[in-house]
Amino acid sequence: MKYLKYILGIIGVLVIVFFMIGIIKPELTYEAEIMVDKPLAESWAVSQDEEKMGDWLDGFQRIEHISGTPGTVGAVSDVYFVTEGQEMIIRETITDIDPEKSCSMIFSNDFMDMDYTIYMEPVDRRTKISSTTTVKGNGIVSKSMSALFSGTFKTQEETNLANLKKTIESNSKDYMKGMD
Repeated sequence: MKYLKYILGIIGVLVIVFFMIGIIKPELTYEAEIMVDKPLAESWAVSQDEEKMGDWLDGFQRIEHISGTPGTVGAVSDVYFVTEGQEMIIRETITDIDPEKSCSMIFSNDFMDMDYTIYMEPVDRRTKISSTTTVKGNGIVSKSMSALFSGTFKTQEETNLANLKKTIESNSKDYMKGMD
């Protein structure tokens, strides 16, 4: 009986610590950056091409446009991913867009909201691509879990940008054709 009290006491302390983490750190912010050996216009076009999103976003399946004009401020879409055999739907709302410079979006689901911005800038004949993300859990459990797994979020973004770099640098589609 004495050991049961100790075990229950330890579990109680761990639960309190878990919830305190979410209270102390209810959101997290991280950044990532890559250099791409392609010009800005092509880098931007590839990053916005829905047909290529599966090449650089892990688990990406498709996008369904819900409202607004795709690729413009206020456009709302459901983005479908499969992760570990489970389908996940994330609601994307474009909050700001400056073509060939930046695109800001809010990604929402039951677990969390992400405020995400991708930036692009020319550097010689290359493109610097960077992102800033702020994650906020939608409840005390998700806030605590987000804080505990913050490294996982940043690693996933770094992987996504590395995959975007490969996708852009291996691109053979001529996005400039007909735009002259």
